Amino acid sequence: MMRSGILFIALIMMINSGVAYASPEKSALAPAAKTPSVKTEKEDPNVGPSGKVVETMDAGGYTYVCLEKNGKKTWVAVSQMKVVVGSKMAFEPGSVMENFTSKSLGRTFDTIIFSGGPVVAGASSAGHSAVVPKGATGSKAQVAPKDKAVKVEKATGPNAYTVAEVYAKRSALNKKTVVVKGKVAKVSQGIMGKNWVHIQDGSGDQQKGTHNLVATTLDLAAVGDIVTVTGTFAKDRDFGAGYLYKAIVEDAKIQK
Repeated sequence: MMRSGILFIALIMMINSGVAYASPEKSALAPAAKTPSVKTEKEDPNVGPSGKVVETMDAGGYTYVCLEKNGKKTWVAVSQMKVVVGSKMAFEPGSVMENFTSKSLGRTFDTIIFSGGPVVAGASSAGHSAVVPKGATGSKAQVAPKDKAVKVEKATGPNAYTVAEVYAKRSALNKKTVVVKGKVAKVSQGIMGKNWVHIQDGSGDQQKGTHNLVATTLDLAAVGDIVTVTGTFAKDRDFGAGYLYKAIVEDAKIQK
């Protein structure tokens, strides 16, 4: 009887021992499955919005354009211009504004891009599609990078200045006639009824933004042309939406 009891106790201990041995194996955690890494494709800030025009309206001196591309709609605002629904357009990079309310339209846009205007065909072929400095918006985003190879002689005459000189003397030259000679670095057509021509002559400092001079004109020039610009100089010209120009030549005449 006693021997049977001992055997029974031993059997119980073996069973318990087996369970205890098996428990860690059963409770062991399987290796965690690896979550696939998903790379989010971000839009290039140096490339402006483009697509098919599905809606457009004018208000307060601006033209609002709704572009559709790959099923996504993007609103763009530019100085008033003619836009045709159904046409395909591309615009220069600009200042992105969220929850922007247009009082003239009585409408709030979740996101809208204030662009300098449509991209001019052929402008990028000359290597001046405007690489936008990181964080640049408004007028700063429209400045053409300095072409280190450019070296244009100063225009002649009493009102002649280099690009750097008009920046240095901008207070004294405000509202006066200036003559500046340079190479066309960029052209934006049909903005506020004018063509916006950027010229450089090799003078000025890109870090200070004094290397590029903008002229508004009814004349037209091509990227790479050497031109002489004559017009009325203005300092600190503010067009709104971040488009402030420290120096600009308005109502200019362009001579090639």
